[in-house]
This record gives sequence, C-alpha cells and structure tokens, in this order.
Amino acid sequence: MAVLGVLIVDDNWLFLEAARDRLEGEGLRVVGVAATSAEALRRAEELRPEVVLVDVMLGSESGFELARQLAAQHRDGGPAVILISTYSAADFARPIAESPATAFLPKQELSADAIRRIVDGRGPAGRPGAAAR
Repeated sequence: MAVLGVLIVDDNWLFLEAARDRLEGEGLRVVGVAATSAEALRRAEELRPEVVLVDVMLGSESGFELARQLAAQHRDGGPAVILISTYSAADFARPIAESPATAFLPKQELSADAIRRIVDGRGPAGRPGAAAR
C-alpha cells in the first residue's frame, strides 16, 4: 500500500505540529502545512498531496470555501479534501452537506486509520461521502 501524502491546513500552529507528529508516527507522510487559503492552494498545486486536511475555520477565512477552491483547482480528481474541526459534524451539517469535500472528521478523531478509511471509501469519481463515522 502506498504511503499517503497529506497537506494540513489550519491556522493553529500547535495543532499543525501535533497533527504532523501524530500522522507521521502512524505511517502517513505529511508533505506540508499551510495556515491560509492562498498558501494552501499554492502548496496543494506544488506538492500534489493525496489528502488535504482543511480546518473549517481558518481565522477570518472559510475552510468550506477553500474546499470549493481545491475542488475547482483539481477537477480531474485531485486530492481527497477532508474537513476537520474541534466542533462536531452536527454543528456544520448544512455546509458539510453542500461541500465538495470527501468527508468531515472531528479533530479529536484524527488518525492515519481514519484518513485511510475515508480515502478507501471514496466513490469511483471521487464523489464526496457522508461525514466519517
């Protein structure tokens, strides 16, 4: 099984470091991190990760909007975009349902296994699924 390359997008540097350490310790390859939408779009284009983790609240920016921009940037499939948050899926039910993201994953459930399960469950055209269970 190929090692998944992950780009983490979050405006909290402590979380970025903790998530990087955890995911790399569990066998994923964190190819980069970004704190803003503009930086995330550049990094996704240059690094070509298989997965982009996007915090739904990026300071004054919207992770939901970033997910739309990533989907538009990679109409040919592109990376699996997984929305993450300290809040529950119920708090963002409508924006998650309307998002082109592959899934939603609460930050407290973030793990390499959870990411692999989401990526393995993608439909043939990379269509978004429901929130991760």
